[in-house]
Amino acid sequence: MPLHIAIDVRHYRDFGIGTYIRNLVAALGRVDRENHYVLVGNPTDAESFQNVPPNFHAVYYQRSDRVLIDNVAFPLFLRRYSVDLHHVPLNAVPLLMPRPYVVTIHDMSSIVYERRAGWRNTFELYRFRQGLLQADRVIAVSEATQRDVEQVLGIPASRIRMIYSAPDPRFLAEPEGRNRGDHLRILERYGINYPFLLYVGNIRPQKNIPRLVEAFAVLRGDLESHPAYKDLRLIIIGDEISRYPQVRRAVIQTRVEQSVRFLGFVPIETLRVLYETAAAFVFPSLYEGFGLPPLEAMACGTPVVASNVSSLPEVVGDAAIGVNPENVFDIARGLREVLLDADLRSELRQRGFEQVKRFNWDWTARRVLETYKEVARDRDS
Repeated sequence: MPLHIAIDVRHYRDFGIGTYIRNLVAALGRVDRENHYVLVGNPTDAESFQNVPPNFHAVYYQRSDRVLIDNVAFPLFLRRYSVDLHHVPLNAVPLLMPRPYVVTIHDMSSIVYERRAGWRNTFELYRFRQGLLQADRVIAVSEATQRDVEQVLGIPASRIRMIYSAPDPRFLAEPEGRNRGDHLRILERYGINYPFLLYVGNIRPQKNIPRLVEAFAVLRGDLESHPAYKDLRLIIIGDEISRYPQVRRAVIQTRVEQSVRFLGFVPIETLRVLYETAAAFVFPSLYEGFGLPPLEAMACGTPVVASNVSSLPEVVGDAAIGVNPENVFDIARGLREVLLDADLRSELRQRGFEQVKRFNWDWTARRVLETYKEVARDRDS
């Protein structure tokens, strides 16, 4: 008998987690025409669900999962649809969430890394823990995240499934209809006519951006007379710098204000051009649940320098230069090697293309579907 499965897709357009939701839904549509899916989304995303397969049905719910009343209102809304199980594809599980449910945990940073004061943050931490503790299955997106879920919360391995994410396929395929002129126009729009290093992601403390800025300052000093890199810049895609005074201080103290650019979020086609054009991609994170940006960079043929901690070694394999994210000079060393060694750059490109092939959304969707069926069998037994 087909299952009826509800998936919370309210973060469909988000940066990062939205990549997971969009591509998981698309892949489930390709690999599963038997079970029935209710996609619970925002009314503003209605156009995105107009061409879903016949066994998918979109319904719309107004509230954000960040408001307190959602802990009651969203579960009540779900009860209208009499589904067999629910999938919350990020750990924002309402306290009264009807079981059975599956939750995807993308990282444990709010527990293992971030510590914030205030009653609202205390409540969110409590909800975070309860969302995982009450789940029938927890999908962890890496082995490192699975270890954190087991060791920090004590959730038995029997209830955890490690299922990798994958890059957005738009970074893998050749862009349709784009030519060299389009590429140059995008760069001209942002005034980019110099060699640059690229970072993509948010600027939360565990992302280690102040040390990245310091390492960049060291590297610029080393290369100030280099014919190709004397005007090297650092471009950071993600959050606005105004939200993070410690990053602003690092830029000012290292005197690289004219060489570091914060572009905020950009369209995916612009992001792809930046990946393709960057001299190197750098990702010195102190903690990652998975780490999609290094794979996106590899898919675009860009050599990668990444931290050698948390989930990143299992994600990048031998296709990146690993560095100690707590050592500014080691980050600078990794970047220097990649920039100055042409053979290494070529080798990293080829390894990167091969590494990206290890991650595939159809494989991910099949494993998620197996997890749904496990939960259903448990409930029937």
